[in-house]
Amino acid sequence: MTNRATIQTDNAPKAIGTYSQAIKVHNTVYLSGQIPIDPTTMDLVDTDIENQICQVFENLKAVCHAAGGDLNCLVKLNVFLTNLDNFARVNKVMEKYFAKPYPARAVIGVDSLPKEVAIEIDGVMVI
Repeated sequence: MTNRATIQTDNAPKAIGTYSQAIKVHNTVYLSGQIPIDPTTMDLVDTDIENQICQVFENLKAVCHAAGGDLNCLVKLNVFLTNLDNFARVNKVMEKYFAKPYPARAVIGVDSLPKEVAIEIDGVMVI
């Protein structure tokens, strides 16, 4: 496929499977799901859900920057939570990371996520 580029940064966790951190096609960037892993240690951040949510957004921010954009260029997010009771906490943290208008978003309750984390977020960015 022409006009396709792989996005990779050491400021976000390395892919732990057969995927890329993001793929850019023309001016659209498709970001793989990020979980609350510290990119320097590749370890899960502490168990506090707000710290985990913040780490996920920090990881997404790093991938956005590597692609030439920022979080406010995200037009769509998919948030996966193992406990939907944490939905309000996601909203609270998002207000710190995003300016209005907020991206379109879906929140999906799931039974489990990789490495038994509580949250994963992927997204689509237009730059």
